[in-house]
Amino acid sequence: MVDESGGHADRRPVLLLLHGMGATGDVWLPWAPLLEQHWPGRWLAPDLAGHGWSAPLPTYSFEGFAERIAQSLAPGDRIVVLGHSLGGVVGLALAARAAGTPVDAVVGLGIKAAWTPEELTRAADVAARPVSWFASRAEAARRYLRVAGLTGLVPPDHPMVDAGLRQIDGRWRLAMDTGAFAVGEPDLAALLAATDVPVVLARGEHDTMVTDAQLKEYRVPVATLPGLGHNAHVEDPAAVLALLDAYR
Repeated sequence: MVDESGGHADRRPVLLLLHGMGATGDVWLPWAPLLEQHWPGRWLAPDLAGHGWSAPLPTYSFEGFAERIAQSLAPGDRIVVLGHSLGGVVGLALAARAAGTPVDAVVGLGIKAAWTPEELTRAADVAARPVSWFASRAEAARRYLRVAGLTGLVPPDHPMVDAGLRQIDGRWRLAMDTGAFAVGEPDLAALLAATDVPVVLARGEHDTMVTDAQLKEYRVPVATLPGLGHNAHVEDPAAVLALLDAYR
């Protein structure tokens, strides 16, 4: 987990950055210089359960992901969440009234809002597959980037990839527990109804996983980022960070 502090008072909100399915908290490391300049306080970028260095869950649910994240928060922290894809859903679960977590606002980026039966079946099939082993780091890194949706955005030799890999007895595998793919489809309407905090749903203009029309059905503010795709936070960190201007 990445945990960085700025030089400002602890009363300011803590920015909680939650990665998407298959990635790790290290995907936010390139944000560090930007946050040092523009976020007035601490920020956290934990690994979601079953990702990176975070232990797996016996069974996966969005509430279970959120409970694990809540355990990493310090008493008295007030939280602004920026979550990508799966991380956005986890942020909404964390902000639920029943969760009791002091969340001030949630920005969900690239949350997939509509799922077909075929997509859910494919995800369940991936979750049930045995661990894949690779003879080299290069092979494992290429698989990691595909699973995390980062192919073409991050080179295989980038340091952020290391958190997503494990070397055991001369072989390589992904650090991720693929069982996390079994988490299923989020009930966004129920999650939004369960929270009283401000929520913004955002997407890159070219994100093929979700449309503006789908997000606008939920009657919360929707932000579309011109020229960007599903991983807008990797493509243009400054444009995504600007979504948080109201919550600094």
